[in-house]
Amino acid sequence: MNLRDIAGNAFPELNGQIGGTLGDLEITGLSADSRKVVPGTVFVAVAGTKADGTSFIADAVSRGASVVVAGHGDAVAGVPLLTVSEPRRFLSVAASRFYGKQPETMVAVTGTAGKTSVASFTRQIWAHAGHPAAMIGTTGVISPTRNDYGSLTTPDPVSLHHLLTELADEGVTHAAMEASSHGLDQFRLDGVRLAAAAFTNLGRDHMDYHPTVEDYMAAKMRLFRDLLPKGSPAVIFSDDAWSAQAISAARDAGQDVRTVGRKGDFLVLKRVEHFRHKQTAEVHFGDDIFEIHIPLAGDFQVANALVAAGLAISTGVAAPVAMAALEKLVGASGRLELVGHTGDGALAYVDYAHKPDALENVLNSVRPFTTGRVIVVFGCGGDRDRGKRPIMGEIACRLADIVIVTDDNPRSEDPATIRAEIMAAAGCASEIGDRAEAIRKAVGMLKSGDTLIVAGKGHEEGQTIGSVTLPFSDHAELRKALEDLKP
Repeated sequence: MNLRDIAGNAFPELNGQIGGTLGDLEITGLSADSRKVVPGTVFVAVAGTKADGTSFIADAVSRGASVVVAGHGDAVAGVPLLTVSEPRRFLSVAASRFYGKQPETMVAVTGTAGKTSVASFTRQIWAHAGHPAAMIGTTGVISPTRNDYGSLTTPDPVSLHHLLTELADEGVTHAAMEASSHGLDQFRLDGVRLAAAAFTNLGRDHMDYHPTVEDYMAAKMRLFRDLLPKGSPAVIFSDDAWSAQAISAARDAGQDVRTVGRKGDFLVLKRVEHFRHKQTAEVHFGDDIFEIHIPLAGDFQVANALVAAGLAISTGVAAPVAMAALEKLVGASGRLELVGHTGDGALAYVDYAHKPDALENVLNSVRPFTTGRVIVVFGCGGDRDRGKRPIMGEIACRLADIVIVTDDNPRSEDPATIRAEIMAAAGCASEIGDRAEAIRKAVGMLKSGDTLIVAGKGHEEGQTIGSVTLPFSDHAELRKALEDLKP
């Protein structure tokens, strides 16, 4: 593939820079990491949080880069330097053209909470309808041929488009992916050919990256404003405090807005009954009324299921088929996932809740079926939004009966300092820094009718302390503690 092919007409600013034989230059790949450059690579110098990519131009050229694309910089002898206003967007669009293939039907979901579940549920509904389907998100990649653990909500553009081509080659026709605010703000999804998109909710998160919650919301709305083709289905959960703004943004962008939830107009939730392991919901779609039994706990899972059903129906699945699929859903790993129970029936869950709204939602969700006490074990990550720590401490003490504050991923911060900032607003809580010990202590407290939530890490299989990630699984520690209770 030549340089003109990957730049195309998406970047008018390059028209005067790619002329003559330069446009015919054959390239072997793209990279924003100079260490991955091989002869024939286009090196794209992007500005990072810790370093400017232009600092690595010389290294990229020494490794064989044939072209450098940057927002600014000095030319290197013998290698063309092309300047664009948004190098990150160039990288994404160029990667989509270089790799070329994508599943025929792509959807993306954004929001603070629920993205992983919605992407997972959408994949499951499509699969139930007979489509080879995949999901890409925080828990990794799942398709008919793979179940790969991952750690990035939205992968970097080169990895993403390489993956989409692999999925298309293996026969995947439908794929659902998460769209994080970082990914949207950094143009990682530009070049993905979307058929529909969705919004779940907005709460406090990533305040270490976004200056204000309004900026955070604006980053999310890029999905509807800049990436979704005009007139496409925009499925929006209707019952969140930010729903009205999302609806307005999508309509202003010319999208076909379809709302789901109690205030919805596409899928209308009329009634929900909560049980320990499932929920029964009455859902209206036009003149049709469906009573569905969702095999998952938590009111928020009903919301996630409706958003997923909205995406599936909007991409061609018949409503009765989508509703039937909801009765067979398997929850995403670490999302209010029932890990086990004690001999007298107390339930123990793992949940990924690591932000205020998510913690509040999960604690509220288990209260209706908890006849005893709600016990929660949680912490907060280091090198992230410090302002949420006392907020989460207050929420835990307000909504749980027993609270144990422990370590999450302290990273480079002092774990005791993180716990102290949580405890400042959590007067009811006890403090156990060792996470495994905290889980064992909580399990030892369980009595008949109680519900335990171990929150914060969900599906993660490691704990980052300093610069080292040590093996650690909430699931494994919880199972071990429950097993030790057996006589």
